[in-house]
Formats: sequence, C-alpha cells, structure tokens
Amino acid sequence: MSEVFDFVVVGGGSGGCVVAGRLSEDQDVSVCVLEAGGGGDSALVNVPVGTVAMMPTSINNWAFETVPQAGLGGRRGYQPRGRVLGGSSAINAMVYVRGHRSDYDHWAALGNSGWSFDEVLPYFLRSEHNQRIDNAWHGRGGPLWVSDSRTDNPIHARYLEAARQTGLPVTDDFNGAEQEGIGIYQLTQQHGRRCSAARAYLLPHVAYRDNLSVQTHMQVQRILFEGRRAVGVEVLQDGRLRTIRARREVILAAGAFQSPQMLMLSGVGDAAELAGLGITAVHHLPGVGKNLQDHPDFIFGYESSSLDTMGVSLGGSLRMLREISRYRKSGRGAITSNFAEGGGFLKTRPELGAPNIQLHFVVALVDDHARKFHFGHGLSCHVCLLRPRSAGSVALSSRDPAALPLIDPAFLKDPRDVEEMVEGFKLTRKLMQAPALAELCRKDLFTADVHSDDEIREVLRRRTDTVYHPVGTCKMGIDTMAVVDPQLRVHGIEGLRVVDASVMPALIGGNTNAPTIMIAEKAVDMIRGFFGAREIPARATPINAEETRHAIA
Repeated sequence: MSEVFDFVVVGGGSGGCVVAGRLSEDQDVSVCVLEAGGGGDSALVNVPVGTVAMMPTSINNWAFETVPQAGLGGRRGYQPRGRVLGGSSAINAMVYVRGHRSDYDHWAALGNSGWSFDEVLPYFLRSEHNQRIDNAWHGRGGPLWVSDSRTDNPIHARYLEAARQTGLPVTDDFNGAEQEGIGIYQLTQQHGRRCSAARAYLLPHVAYRDNLSVQTHMQVQRILFEGRRAVGVEVLQDGRLRTIRARREVILAAGAFQSPQMLMLSGVGDAAELAGLGITAVHHLPGVGKNLQDHPDFIFGYESSSLDTMGVSLGGSLRMLREISRYRKSGRGAITSNFAEGGGFLKTRPELGAPNIQLHFVVALVDDHARKFHFGHGLSCHVCLLRPRSAGSVALSSRDPAALPLIDPAFLKDPRDVEEMVEGFKLTRKLMQAPALAELCRKDLFTADVHSDDEIREVLRRRTDTVYHPVGTCKMGIDTMAVVDPQLRVHGIEGLRVVDASVMPALIGGNTNAPTIMIAEKAVDMIRGFFGAREIPARATPINAEETRHAIA
C-alpha cells in the first residue's frame, strides 16, 4: 500500500495539529497526519475533570517512565504523554502560560534569529481567542480558546488572600506585561469544555477538507530517505507495513521523547551510538536526543475537611451529583476543574530578572501523580524550578520501533538546582501556612516534620518528579549540538523538519503547551515562505462529532 501527499505529519499532538490544520487551509496542498493513538473527541478528553483524573492510567497516554534518577535517590520518574489526537493537550491540566519575555530573547541570543519575544508574540496572538482579555498582549479570533476558570470555587479567594497575607504580589494575567505574582490560571477551555490542539485546529476541518487525511492508530516505524532527502515514512497498521510518501516535506511532531527516537531509528543521530544498535547512519548528528530539560517539581499535600476540594466522601459524592447537573445546564462548576486552578510565578531572590519558581495550586490531594489513593478531601501545591541547570537525554533502548525510549531528565543532578528548590520549598510552605489557607488544611501529610535545610533536601530528593514539561531533545540552533536550524529544518537533511517542544533550545519559564502551539504557527509561515505559498484565511467550521468520527481513518 502506498499513498502520496505533499506533507506527511508524524504525530497528532499540539505541533502536528497546528501544522496540519493551517497547511490544509490551502486546497491545493495535501496533508496527511499520522497519530499512534485514537481520535481525541470523546468525553474523557472534552470533559475537563474526567481526563485529568485519568492521568495515572494508560488511557490516551504513553505513560512513560524514566531511567533511575541518581538525584532522586535512584527512583524512576513518571512521564505521561498524550497518545491521542491533540497529544498532551488532550490530557494536560489546560493551563495557558507562555513563559517570560527573557526566555525567547535568550533563544534569539543563542543564534536563533526570528525567535525573540517581540518576533514570536504575533504567533501567540494569532493562535489565541481570549474570552475575557482584549488588549495588546492577547489575541481574539484565533482557533485556541483561552478562558477563565468556570469552577466558581470559593477557595480561589482564600488562595489570593493567602498571597496578600504572605506579602506576595497578586496578578490577574500571567501572560501580560508582568508575569510575577499569584493568581488563578486561564485555561484552554471553550464554554467549560477542553479546547485541545486537535479541537482547535484539526477536528473542525476533517469532514470538510478533502485535502486533509487524519489517520489514527498508525505507528510510524521510520522515516524513509533517498540519499539525505526525506521522502516519506513507513508505518505499521493492523499488523501490516505501509509506505506513505511526501512530495514536499516530512514534518516530525512526535514530541520531546519520540521525535528524537524516530530520528535515531531512521539513522539520524550520533553515528557511533547508532552503530552500537546495528543502525546504519544516514547522517551523523550528535545532538539528537541530548539537551533534555524538564521542570523538577515538588508537591505539598494536606488533608482537608472542605467539600470545596475534590475527594472521596459521602458529602463529596452528593456534591458531585449536583455539579454534574450544573455542568450539563451551564457548563460551569466543579466538572470544569483542571484541578491545578491557581498558580504563581515567584522570585526566591529579589535581584532575579525573572521568576525562577512556578506554583500549581490544586484543589485536591495529589500523591505520586495521583497514583497513590487517599480517602477524604485535600489540597496540594506544586513548586517547580523554572530554569534548571541539569540536562539529560533520550536514547534508544533497541532498534525495535515498539521499544520505549530511555528517558533520563537528570533531575537535580546539578547541586545548584537543589539549593534553588530549597528556596522555593520555603516560600511555598510560607504561602500554604498563611491563615487563609491554614484554616482549610487539617493535616500536613508530607512535610510536617521537615524543618532544617538538610531535611528539606532529603524530602526533595525523595518526592520530586516532573511537572510534565520535557523539551530540548532536537534543539534549534547553529552550534555543533543543534539538531534543527532556526527554520526548524533538520541539519544536513532535506525535506525534514521538526515542529514540537523538542526544538526549544532552552526550557521556558512556564507551561509548554502554548509555546508549542506558537512554534507550530510560526513553522507554518516558514513552510509557506519556503514553498512560495500564500497565506490562506482559516475557515471557521463547527465541529460535527458524527462527521468527524467518519472522516478520521
């Protein structure tokens, strides 16, 4: 079986959905999206509280683990990644954050022309439809809906009051002129439903665009080359190998773990490492899989008697029955919760130019990514280090495409990361001990007996893990370890780009979904410019769920 398209997009995550949706606006261009998971338009995806609760399972989720982490006492970390159209935007906490201006200016300073904050801001604006905020920092009319929380939870007021009691700044907009402060997150939601990248960019068009082919449950085996030109991919579907060819480009959008894995399986990577697995190198590119960066994250957890928190109890069950009815009537209430409803970007030292820690305030008790169950109700607060110095890698475990990659984020490898996390721990605990929140917290489950710096370091190594923001493994740049150039073209290869979070040369100070969508919006302009194509205005087509299901292969 052989099919030919202008563009073949490997991966239906945030990057892939944006690229495919935008490129297929031009009816003269054919686009094929290949996704290993399912269709991404089920209640488990669209109803916010449902899919976040499914994070510890393998439903719509690759559910990766890391190799043992020396900095975490030899523990293996958990690394969930979306396995469904929309990718991780279909299973994440929907937090809309772009990062700090200085992050993108740093990218540009590394030799990535065109990627300064002023140059990428228009792509954030193009993607966004902000339901409330209409100013120079936000977009209106983009495909990606960004909305205020609709839970109406009175705990929000307590969280903000705790910030004031602690002397911390309070903000209404983490994506405005100033990032620093404590506030309530805006979310990628539309009328209380998840707005994944698939729902924003892909699903509205599948049934209406003859030039757009979306094929699910397709496991890409390798990229096919003629010399050093990518000409297509080999996929496995229902036990049969299938070849899909690209006239113009193969666009790799499989994410920070699987994009480098796919490159290496296809012979693009460190030639010596590939030879050790019996893979013939198509092109020696030693940076593939290196430079893995992620936010190390610690979670405070408290028991609470408040039924305004999520939990399992008779009173909580009765409340949820009322909330389900409310959600059906108005699209509001607890069913719209992303759990991580509040947040914060804070400086542990006043002289810092940008916040160095981020908080996620959760209206539920979270223990080991919710994999350890507790009866009753509770609150949690994450604190993560925004710009860790530690960097790890992604490597092949085998030449078998079905084998999972070896993921090593090297958490807390650099001792300076530990010391910054100690500072962040102290600041976060001070916030959680403020009277407005302390009244809700009945018992400190994880840190009650932690007082000295040594005790803080010990509990950090015992309980720190990811906050789900891996990047950097196909980094953009002009140095010898760069994988793609500032146009996102793979160095030394024709007809192949990478468009996902793996191209970030350095980790940004915030959640990574919105920046990945921005990267893909910018990539579309680069691709159109390369092929001399004109920009086609997007057509707003409502989602028809039944037509969409029939249109997706």
